[in-house]
Amino acid sequence: MDLQTRALHAGYEKDSNRTMAVPIYQTTAYDFGTTDFAASSFNLEQGTDHVYTRVGNPTNAILERRFAELEDGSGCLAVASGMAAIFYSILNITEAGDNIVVSNQLYGGTVTLFTQTLKKLGIEARFFDVHSLHEIEPLIDNKTKCIFFEAISNPSIDVPDFDEIIKISNKHNILTIVDNTVATPMLLQPLLLGADVVVHSASKYTTGQGTAIGGLIVERKNLSEKIKGNTRYPYFNEPEPSYNGLVFADSVVSGILFTFRARMVLLRDTGAVISPFNAWLLIQGLETLYLRIKQHSQNALEMAQWLESQSIVVKVNYPLLKGNKNYENALKYLTKGASGILSFEVKNFETAKKILDKVNIFSIVANIGDSKSIITHPASTTHQQLNDAELLACGVPAGLIRISCGLESAKDLIADMKQALEA
Repeated sequence: MDLQTRALHAGYEKDSNRTMAVPIYQTTAYDFGTTDFAASSFNLEQGTDHVYTRVGNPTNAILERRFAELEDGSGCLAVASGMAAIFYSILNITEAGDNIVVSNQLYGGTVTLFTQTLKKLGIEARFFDVHSLHEIEPLIDNKTKCIFFEAISNPSIDVPDFDEIIKISNKHNILTIVDNTVATPMLLQPLLLGADVVVHSASKYTTGQGTAIGGLIVERKNLSEKIKGNTRYPYFNEPEPSYNGLVFADSVVSGILFTFRARMVLLRDTGAVISPFNAWLLIQGLETLYLRIKQHSQNALEMAQWLESQSIVVKVNYPLLKGNKNYENALKYLTKGASGILSFEVKNFETAKKILDKVNIFSIVANIGDSKSIITHPASTTHQQLNDAELLACGVPAGLIRISCGLESAKDLIADMKQALEA
């Protein structure tokens, strides 16, 4: 099935009531029926059968199955937020003394997670530039567990060379984890390019209207073949004490090995569970994502092209602009559009502040992917915790303004920006 069809139908078989809308299973617990079935469920002998909503729920499961099909993956885990998805994807394969290799061009919250919280857990983040991939291999050693990067970086709007990064990761038999929030599976499916795991902040384009927080982790088909017997990943290949010595790689659900372990260990123990109602809201958002992302992308392209002609603008970051350093990679990987966010630079913070305070249609909001257009000054908000050198390293100078183009008329958005720039 095509993507727009999968977004409407995948993962849901109508129940006995034949409801067209996916039901909300607003329950915390499930009747096992017999003590033997309850015991086997807690020992993971029943695979993905529901045990407790902290680790699984029928509504959440529909979202997971549907999103796995959209990314063309084998398994998916829905969690409470995009940051939880990133955190679990790393914690699923690391322990104190390990390291991860990550791109400089990342969302500010991800940078803080990697450089502060993971550091406190004894996990080191080693950074490379997505436009200098020769930097990656010198960072890899026998304690490296993954290469992490964003499909379209936020807010620097960089597009990496997937083929080259994946080639390096496979050479060293380590996982690639890609944050595909900005592109969404409607524009790009990293798993089909050979990436191992994708993560999403579903709070953005998936929900589409800023109504729900959620995160998603999806693993590629046959990922277990890369993990089984791989000495870099002992958690999957050695007996798990909390499940009576079960070896996840040999379990009945080894086809969804990565997400199953994250569910039954990390989600079980730390509880960043998504509510069934939020999962239901994300399912509603998926039904229109195919149409929305095309309009977001078209509005962003028109805005970027117009901004290039404005004398007050020092630089515009959008991958489908000719001359942009990401243009060749965008033509290679983003054949359906480059999503709805762009950024542009003015000479300093004071100029940026005046522009933000003057807009009318755009709202000053720390989010992206809403149906309404959003404007943000990253250096003073989402990336405020970084110092000047760190800001420059991740492509966020003081005069950078980020725009998330919504679904309004492009003509109206440009008119609003025009009066703000002229103020």
